[in-house]
Amino acid sequence: MIHIVFQEADIEALEKSFELDETLKADIIQIKDDYAVGPLQNIFTQQGIEDRKQWWREVLAGSDLDGSVDNGHVNDEQTVLEIKEKLDNNPEEFIWIWAAQNKHDVSGYYWLMSQLKDYQGRIFILYLNNLPFLSEKGNLFYPANLFEIPAKEFVKAKKLAREITPSEFEVDPDEWIKICEQNKGVRLLEGGKKLVQEDYDFYDTELKKLVTGDWQKASKIIHTHITKAKQTTGDMYLLWRLKTMIAMDMFDVQGTVGKMKEFEVKNRAKVLTTNEES
Repeated sequence: MIHIVFQEADIEALEKSFELDETLKADIIQIKDDYAVGPLQNIFTQQGIEDRKQWWREVLAGSDLDGSVDNGHVNDEQTVLEIKEKLDNNPEEFIWIWAAQNKHDVSGYYWLMSQLKDYQGRIFILYLNNLPFLSEKGNLFYPANLFEIPAKEFVKAKKLAREITPSEFEVDPDEWIKICEQNKGVRLLEGGKKLVQEDYDFYDTELKKLVTGDWQKASKIIHTHITKAKQTTGDMYLLWRLKTMIAMDMFDVQGTVGKMKEFEVKNRAKVLTTNEES
């Protein structure tokens, strides 16, 4: 068995369950890119892959992750090749794809399963779609992320594992192709496995509301967005959008516009006209 997850925090959460149920114990592989944002056109071609890398280079420029696109840390294409190699070398091997009900996991699911059609019957999905779990305090809740689930609940969750059906292997890759061809920048989960798309500036409206007449560090604005906005995304994407708006002279800025803790922004100071001054 090989577990596949889409967020780094999921790895530790899943590993804790191994201590409670040894039948779950297996290698965990993470798909690291966030396919809920950025370009997807021709995503399974070298040109499409390079276009996406170039976009990430621009998004991460000047941030704490500047240069990370080319350091080999994220190489999902190679990861898929290694998964296929494991399946080819061991006919008894099979995959468990873990996905919670969030746009990040579901986008990753579509991207991944679209490349595994040759392994029908050996690819399973555990999709936590509107399913209740118990928190550490014993309260009922609906997790939006896999890492929110206590270890003991993973033991229960394994009962959700089901084979990805032949019809899903026909329909879901076609759905992913349609999404890729729309060439939008933001994907949102509408319900079930249904993704809808918006333009790159989708999160700008809520970001702008958080900028006030007082100086605030970019890190504070972004943190507030992540914790309070109904729809949000990763901090690097939000930082890029904030920088984009600064480049459009929408805000006043002080400090070096790069890492989110190194500069502050506020609404532009109002310039008084001659009549207003008098």
